[in-house]
Amino acid sequence: MPFSTLGLCDPILDAVSEQGYREPTAIQKQAIPVVLSGSDLIAAAQTGTGKTASFVLPLLETLNTGRKLRGKRIQALILVPTRELAIQVELDIARYGKYLSLSSMAMYGGVDSEPQKLRLLEGVNILIATPGRLLDMAHQRALHFDELSVLVLDEADRMLDMGFIADINKIIERLPKQRQNLLFSATLSDSVRSLAKTAIDDPVEISVSPDSATTSKIDQWLITVDKGNKSSLLSHLIKEQEWQQTLIFIETKHGAAKLVSQLEKRGIKAEAIHGGRSQAVREKLLADFKSGQLNLMVATGIAARGLDINGLSRVVNYDLPDQADDYIHRIGRTGRAGASGEAISFVSKDDFRNLCAIESRLGHIILRKEIEGFAAEKVVPVSILNYVPQNKTKRKRQ
Repeated sequence: MPFSTLGLCDPILDAVSEQGYREPTAIQKQAIPVVLSGSDLIAAAQTGTGKTASFVLPLLETLNTGRKLRGKRIQALILVPTRELAIQVELDIARYGKYLSLSSMAMYGGVDSEPQKLRLLEGVNILIATPGRLLDMAHQRALHFDELSVLVLDEADRMLDMGFIADINKIIERLPKQRQNLLFSATLSDSVRSLAKTAIDDPVEISVSPDSATTSKIDQWLITVDKGNKSSLLSHLIKEQEWQQTLIFIETKHGAAKLVSQLEKRGIKAEAIHGGRSQAVREKLLADFKSGQLNLMVATGIAARGLDINGLSRVVNYDLPDQADDYIHRIGRTGRAGASGEAISFVSKDDFRNLCAIESRLGHIILRKEIEGFAAEKVVPVSILNYVPQNKTKRKRQ
């Protein structure tokens, strides 16, 4: 099925073709016609499935009417959990809408608000925003919602995990009652469904299986290693296997800075991206990583859902995440748009509960490999696939 059968205009089809996409993904085939019909939608789709285009493309089609906006008004609002994701979605809108006369803007905290206020004075067709900065702007009357026709909640589960439920509800209260509502989430948990009930009436519901969505073309394997040997193992693999562009996930910003320092002492250049770095620095590092000027990026979970890097061949879980779904999102940074990729995890005995939960979520055991000279003294048992975590204490995320 080509994109031309989905009801999109030629300028959008031309832009999609220029991005190298020939056929829609499973989520796009199902979601685009629903959005174009004007129906409300709840969609479960993992990262790497082409989820963003499944709402951006029909939004562009729907809003491409030549309508003149009043100042401080928006037609569509896309709520996202992180600055990185806001920037990425806005870039996608610019690519797909390059032949249309529609405006878009990413609005987030951590930067001066005055340029954002000035941009809003002209009105914006599509606003991508994080909840906190949006509420701040609304309180300052820098924008109004009376002309809004579409609300998109992107990465809804992540927004709830980050504690945005109160802000989301405050935002929804300000919006016109008559609007189209689209909710996209990696999982349709009880909390996500509860949020959906407050915002969406009688939606169409679609789901794309994570097995077919994100993991089928990703070569997943793990190395059991003692915790104190992780950095030396990483250095060994980088040098021996001549790793190029690699995204390395770690749990804390302190750990990220420490790892970068350890790699530097071994003659390996890497950079860290986390919540403690300024927005300007984070944007520069992401740009360098995407362009290939920077090969090794150490990232806390802040980057897991905001990075879209064509051809990223490798993701390393230096620390396993506390949540199995976060593992899915992390490895989904590679193997995108049908490409192949590699996901490697370093697993110590302390990670056993997390490993059980992840493999239970995947429905299979991850292949284990041994690296000579790095055998774990503290043995990591074989996982229990029906493992259910009990009262797990989460590590602090930064």
